[in-house]
Amino acid sequence: MQRNTMEIVMGVIVLLAALGFVSLAYEAANLKGANGYEIVAEFGSTGGLSAGDDVRISGIKVGRITRQELDPVTYAARITISIDPAIKVPSDTSARITAASLLGGNYLELMPGAEETMMRAGDIIYDTRDPISLTDLLGKAVFSAGDAK
Repeated sequence: MQRNTMEIVMGVIVLLAALGFVSLAYEAANLKGANGYEIVAEFGSTGGLSAGDDVRISGIKVGRITRQELDPVTYAARITISIDPAIKVPSDTSARITAASLLGGNYLELMPGAEETMMRAGDIIYDTRDPISLTDLLGKAVFSAGDAK
């Protein structure tokens, strides 16, 4: 009887520790629901972005990417982002996809403009810059060096 009680106590401790680790991982991943206003940015290419990636202004996280979809008419990549309701973004804001580091990982950078009017939920950013592919640049450099000879 003593052994069964000890096994039950140890099992409960292990389960509580597992729940603690899951909770810690959830907080570290910052997977909370997107609670903010949503705007859309249209790009020619997503450059490896995915839902959950950061949206930053001046390097500060102000939101996250909630979904990506293909516009069936223009075939542009439509990236829906959720921005913190405390952050108001001017209507002439532009967006670009930027590499987080040389090792990989991208984020969406917003570059606010100077307009007095602010974007509202559902607005679209058309002034976007697609990511620069290092492999494309390297290929152009190699082929242009071959043409020069």
